[in-house]
Amino acid sequence: MPLFEMAPKFINFPTMSSLYRVSAVDGLFIALAVWLLSELISRLRRDRRLAPLKGPPRKSLIFGVLRYVNQAQDPGAVYEEWATKYGSVYQIPTVLGSKRVVLTDPKAVAHFYAKETVTYIQTGISKTLIKRTVRQGSNHKRQRKALTPAFSNIAIRRLTSVFYDSTYKLKTIWDSMIESNPDGKLIDVQTWMNRISLDSIGIAGFSHDFDSLSGQVSTVSDLFDTFAGLKPPPETFLSRIFAPIGLILWLLGTIFPPILHVPTKESKMWQRIRSDTFEIAEILLEKTRKEKELGLVDKEGDKSVIGLLIKAEDPTSPLRLSKEEISAQDTKPHLFILLPNRPIVVSLTWALIELCIQPHIQDKLRAELSRTVTDPTWDQLNTTTHFPYLDAVVHETLRMHPPLTETTRTANTDDVMPLSSPLQPSDNSSKSFVVGETTGIAIPKGTVITVPIRCINRSEALWGPNAKQFRPERWIEGEEGASGIPEAAKGVSGHRHLLTFSDGPRICLGKGFALAEFKAVLSVLIRNYTFEFPDGKDIIPKIEMHRSILRRPKIEGQKGARVPLRVRRV
Repeated sequence: MPLFEMAPKFINFPTMSSLYRVSAVDGLFIALAVWLLSELISRLRRDRRLAPLKGPPRKSLIFGVLRYVNQAQDPGAVYEEWATKYGSVYQIPTVLGSKRVVLTDPKAVAHFYAKETVTYIQTGISKTLIKRTVRQGSNHKRQRKALTPAFSNIAIRRLTSVFYDSTYKLKTIWDSMIESNPDGKLIDVQTWMNRISLDSIGIAGFSHDFDSLSGQVSTVSDLFDTFAGLKPPPETFLSRIFAPIGLILWLLGTIFPPILHVPTKESKMWQRIRSDTFEIAEILLEKTRKEKELGLVDKEGDKSVIGLLIKAEDPTSPLRLSKEEISAQDTKPHLFILLPNRPIVVSLTWALIELCIQPHIQDKLRAELSRTVTDPTWDQLNTTTHFPYLDAVVHETLRMHPPLTETTRTANTDDVMPLSSPLQPSDNSSKSFVVGETTGIAIPKGTVITVPIRCINRSEALWGPNAKQFRPERWIEGEEGASGIPEAAKGVSGHRHLLTFSDGPRICLGKGFALAEFKAVLSVLIRNYTFEFPDGKDIIPKIEMHRSILRRPKIEGQKGARVPLRVRRV
């Protein structure tokens, strides 16, 4: 038999339909490649319009320096090292040849936050990731305005008793645990700080006791544990350097954010968090509506978050929000309250760690708090005069350990970024950094900008040579061995010259709430207990960072974000 007649028996020639399918796939990839190339060219052109800033060299052809920063135990120290070497405003190489501007100059940072809602907006990838949990619709500003009374001084004054009630409930539980252990009890304080904060926000914000302190496992506590354990999506993908699909998705997502909607294990977990929180909030809303109809709640005096939302449904309300707007999953304001309470957990845990590292500070704080037999009132907590050392310990903790380490935004329009002092161009060219009478640099539309909060809070250039030391005395003017806040740090425009609560129009709405809870809980704990590390005062374990949505402390060798401390009654 001729060879050509035998060929069909051994070779499967493609059909016309399969050829069309192959062509369609090829066409899709070609179109995607062309689009990506055009995006990269557009970015490179934009980057060329930037002032020739100095910056670190690219460590990876694909990731730039982002992977290096994300994997660092202290990203703030990395940013500060670069600021020392390249200046207070510099650029870093990022994904696929892109660049990012980093600001540590106080004047530039103040300008950035002042224009955050208009000129500097969330990056495309940030918007996509935030939508996995909560979508900010067009009603976001009205909702924020409706909720503002929940965080007024009047409201927080009334809520202070809630913080104390939750803490004394914790005290009862701890006392029973310690009673049969004369040498104290090893207690994972981070877990308990989470429970006390969750119960407090439940009562104060939603008139509902989640009862997590009693050990009750509920959808809410399970939801929060799941949320706390999630790694940030870039970190999740970066950690899978040998998983091509995850890597490709993240890389493409930095340029085309909607591609992050491709289903993955992590995206499904985010969807579960979002749907569960929607269900919880809807149950609480409906419960409060029924109580209002039955006259069981104070229609005018309820300043809780949920009370204010229900009040906004009233047709006569100047901030009229329809029932559909409040209940809509796309504009869920409740998550703004439910999820951000976690920074308090991190801050309280860090405070206890620092007080174990330096027991003399713990003793000094306890001595101040023990001068009175009653708990501090809100008015006393809200000033620096009645309990100055408590205020100093709290703010030094917030300075040293901000729960959110950086803010990243995209320029929505061309802008000029003012600077405290001129910068030297990277190529020593004659390109001017001076605009009119103000020293500044041009920021083209589309430029990605990062403000490294932890770096600025701990900067030696701003806070002096002891910036990395936990020294509450720096907050007390005239205190022995302290000279108060350095003049350079006073140039930072945030709360008490810190960026922990952000700044500008989007400054943390719950700042006063957080400070009151932090001080109330810490005051009760220190008055009633002593804290030390598991192996005693003289053996300080290594404190590591547990990588999750919020970087949380953990003691080396512990599984998960556990911080066991030996707790004794005073």
